Amino acid sequence: MSSALTEVRRSAAPAAAEPVARGKRKPPSLRKARTFYLFVAPWIIGFVALTVFPLGYAFWLSLTDSDGLSPKTHFVGFANYIEIFQDPLTLSSLAKTGVFTLVTVPLSIFAGLLLAVILNQRIRARGLFRALIYLPAVVPPVGAALTFRLIFDRDAGAANGILSTFGADPITWLVDPNARYVLYGLVMWGCGGSMIISLAGLQDIPRELQEAAQVDGASYWQSFTRITIPLLSPVILFQVITGVIGSLQSFAPLLLSSGSLSGAGAVPQGNYMYMIHVFAQYFAASRFGYASAMLWMLFAVILLVTLVIIKVSARTVFYTVEPEGKR
Repeated sequence: MSSALTEVRRSAAPAAAEPVARGKRKPPSLRKARTFYLFVAPWIIGFVALTVFPLGYAFWLSLTDSDGLSPKTHFVGFANYIEIFQDPLTLSSLAKTGVFTLVTVPLSIFAGLLLAVILNQRIRARGLFRALIYLPAVVPPVGAALTFRLIFDRDAGAANGILSTFGADPITWLVDPNARYVLYGLVMWGCGGSMIISLAGLQDIPRELQEAAQVDGASYWQSFTRITIPLLSPVILFQVITGVIGSLQSFAPLLLSSGSLSGAGAVPQGNYMYMIHVFAQYFAASRFGYASAMLWMLFAVILLVTLVIIKVSARTVFYTVEPEGKR
């Protein structure tokens, strides 16, 4: 009897030792994914609400004749886009924006690189000079434009005040044809941002390469053009792309440096750029559909220009680390 009872206990022991089945635990990868999406959810919501939805709504407006006030709009298809290529004022403003970009982007990069080369030398108080030159780049565009309005005011501006000390007549800086030169000066005044980027690129170049070139008898100019510039080419490419994108979208400096805040109609014709025309179509002509189409067309132009720059520069940009696509 006792042996039979012992046998029963042995047979029941494994069953009693088995843990009670509780729900399957989720794998660590799933828990990490849920944690990741929980943390990025605020950004995703903001991106959808503040970027994706406005872009989609603007594209829908570009296919209508909306005036921004009437609740009823009519679908016109691609008529607004066709009108862009038939509107002389739109094409003229786009051409002026292109000229503005071709002038200011190379000048800003060249000035920034020149200042970076100078301030990369061992000179006294170079930290102070770097800070002073970079300071205009952190001034808000509105403040910078208002400052230039005050400096180049015809009656009370500092520029005409300096000219008057030499007996020269005052110049109307903020009207054609001088307004474009004031605008170029405003852009060049903020070249400290380009200087900082170029300076960071220069300091990343190993000194051993330049010293080896000097040992081999290379002059400073040869070392600069054959070592420094090739190694700095990715930085220059970055500045070209960001400069082109920023210049094609320039708006506040153009409007505020015109000498009047009354609207786009007060902007001199020399400074009547593409975004100023978009502003006029939105708020002066109440053509929300046409203005939205103009913005989408600008997006297409910026995308096309950026792709062309990247494609053209593929053989002229030297990367110290080979891109992943070519490995």
